[in-house]
Amino acid sequence: MKTVAIIDYGMGNLHSAKKAVEHVAPDTTVLVTDNAQKIREADRVILPGVGAIRDCMAEMHRLGVVDLVREVSQDRPFLGICVGMQALMSRSEENGGVDCIGLFPSEVRYFGDHLTENGERLKVPHMGWNQVQQAMDHPLWHNIPDGDRFYFVHSFYAEAEGNADMAGRTHYGVDLAAAVARDNIFAVQFHPEKSARAGLQLLENFTNWTGKC
Repeated sequence: MKTVAIIDYGMGNLHSAKKAVEHVAPDTTVLVTDNAQKIREADRVILPGVGAIRDCMAEMHRLGVVDLVREVSQDRPFLGICVGMQALMSRSEENGGVDCIGLFPSEVRYFGDHLTENGERLKVPHMGWNQVQQAMDHPLWHNIPDGDRFYFVHSFYAEAEGNADMAGRTHYGVDLAAAVARDNIFAVQFHPEKSARAGLQLLENFTNWTGKC
């Protein structure tokens, strides 16, 4: 039986993610855990995240999660969600600037207090459903139409321009990376566990993914 470990460092939408994975993969054991050995033994690992990146990174450093993520993301399917995706970048300008785990070279930017589109001011945070244009052919997009909609809640974003790892693009005043991918790592800015059919399909694809593109 496959095992998916959802890393618990006190800053994620843990149980919603757990229920969603259990729904799409009833033959999979899903653990919400901070136990490093159980995470190392899992076939697949999910890094969730909500809240301020400063607090997330502080907890990850305190609990040893940063080094653990660097370790387990090397050799098995690994999924980052929301701030869990941002934490995989090199740096975020949130909270005056925070160094992140650095698995991807991108920086995380603030939408700004005066984000506009066609002369109209857009609300920050970006909250609600938005289309995702697939930027690469990837197993996690299986059975998900290009341009399908996912649910977002965020005030900071990874830039799309010049991002060689971008797997999905969304526009909200600016182009942003809705998903990034490299080797056995896939990470999304949106919340698949809140994204109805498309999000559940992505999570099902993750549980079936071997880590190869």
